[in-house]
Amino acid sequence: MKAIMLMSSIILAILLLPVPSFFLSPDNAFAYPPGVGILSKAKNCLACHTNNGPWSDEARTIIDIIEINSLKSFRQTDGSFLLQVKRNESLTVRTVIGRKTSPQEAVPYRNAWIYIDPTTIESSSLSKFAPGWDVNLQLACRVTGDLLDGYGHTALTTLPMTIRPSDAARDAQVVLQVMLTRGESVKGKPKEGMVGNYFQRSVRLEVLD
Repeated sequence: MKAIMLMSSIILAILLLPVPSFFLSPDNAFAYPPGVGILSKAKNCLACHTNNGPWSDEARTIIDIIEINSLKSFRQTDGSFLLQVKRNESLTVRTVIGRKTSPQEAVPYRNAWIYIDPTTIESSSLSKFAPGWDVNLQLACRVTGDLLDGYGHTALTTLPMTIRPSDAARDAQVVLQVMLTRGESVKGKPKEGMVGNYFQRSVRLEVLD
């Protein structure tokens, strides 16, 4: 009983702590990049942002999905990615986004990405990943600076993502949408202020029964 009373007091004290104004500000509804297919029915990042940056060439742009431990890429010969998972088992991968650095070029310092099943964009669900597939990190927006063996001098971001096909999961195809960005959007005018380039990749999800 004493332990329960102590825990209740701690929880109450936490709830009564003042909440930083950052979290209460309505401006934070413009947080980047969740509006694509999550808070709206936008088909891609370009609904709000421009594809006006200097990083449009593919040669020095890094977009990869790799195995969490071996760092082996899931990229196929056609440039798409193939993730094969046994039903009700989990697969953890790393999403790797970046740009090879150059003294002649200002590199992006913030990378954003999101995985979306295009068939779900019109739905009201908060998850726009493939139906029947559990996912723990469908999107991210991350400042560059991550380090990963084999990627040399790059403005890199990488985070793990775990997916699991449930009993309801079927083979599916999602789109990995990517924005390399620099600068800050003007309040209420997201197409102004921030420089960025948009890319997308096809990702096939296969259930192994």
